[in-house]
Amino acid sequence: MVGFDVRSVDRSIGALHDMAESIRILFLGTPDFAVPSLRALVAQPDMEIVLVVTQPDRPAGRGRALQPPPVKMAALELGLPIWQPTSLRGAEVEERFRLLSPAVGVVVAYGELIPRRLLELVPHGFLNVHPSLLPRYRGASPIQAALLNGDEMTGVTVILLTPELDAGPIVRQVAVPILPEDTGQTLSSRLAALAAEILPETVRDWVKGKIAAVPQDEQQATYTRPLSKEDGRVDWSLPAERIERAIRALQPWPCAWTLIRGRRLILLRAHLTQNEQRLAPGCLAPTSTELLVGTGSCALALDIVQPEGKKPMTGLDWWRGARLAPGSCFDA
Repeated sequence: MVGFDVRSVDRSIGALHDMAESIRILFLGTPDFAVPSLRALVAQPDMEIVLVVTQPDRPAGRGRALQPPPVKMAALELGLPIWQPTSLRGAEVEERFRLLSPAVGVVVAYGELIPRRLLELVPHGFLNVHPSLLPRYRGASPIQAALLNGDEMTGVTVILLTPELDAGPIVRQVAVPILPEDTGQTLSSRLAALAAEILPETVRDWVKGKIAAVPQDEQQATYTRPLSKEDGRVDWSLPAERIERAIRALQPWPCAWTLIRGRRLILLRAHLTQNEQRLAPGCLAPTSTELLVGTGSCALALDIVQPEGKKPMTGLDWWRGARLAPGSCFDA
């Protein structure tokens, strides 16, 4: 007579039940910021990613070769189905989403507004992860805006998507401090990790009806816009504090930059100095320990810079190599 373990049968039945109850998720995301969230959802035994939707491959680099978005690379590694439509409008998109029968959509920096017709196809709607304390800093550059404005706190907000830009009711919000040394890159990485930490539980509780979404206060709403390369050009007439924040906020793109003799110089790190030397905005003065530049307030010390076609170096090393005349200034 062949024996069997009743406990193993119970576990098998339980596993089948869990599979039957798995939350079917339609995931939309594109940049590095979205990758930790995708990995966190894939790791949940009660969740199934039925499709990863990401932007098409784009030309990048000097050779302008097509480069896949980071979310696509992660999805390939994880063995997930991928779709890269050029637009989310049209009957084909609607039909594909409908046939997948997702319980909920999750959007993390996808790069395109989701049409109203798609929002209405999914039973529990689309949850969107936004890296700010909404309603503050709706739009495309909330991380940079928080740093530029010298905010002490920022965070991650999960909202229920509506057709209006980042205006949906708040499902969950978690605040974190902005560190004095934070750059756009380091703060983005910390917020991406925070989003990945809170997202699985948030999705689970939302689908189970354990969370009531709270409307945003429209009177407190502020907006940001997409950044361009020109946004990185430094206006030396601004106060030193503002310029130092811009140098941190605009990394890794578009980076703060200036021109000297018509050539671009990227500014990677600077600090406010106690040096009382008065310099005209944009004019340079080396000391024995640092390279100073005049601003609209006090002098700013340029710690790390990067000339065109070269590696990053200290401000003083760049000054020595550039062989500039005393009193040289950045191009107006």
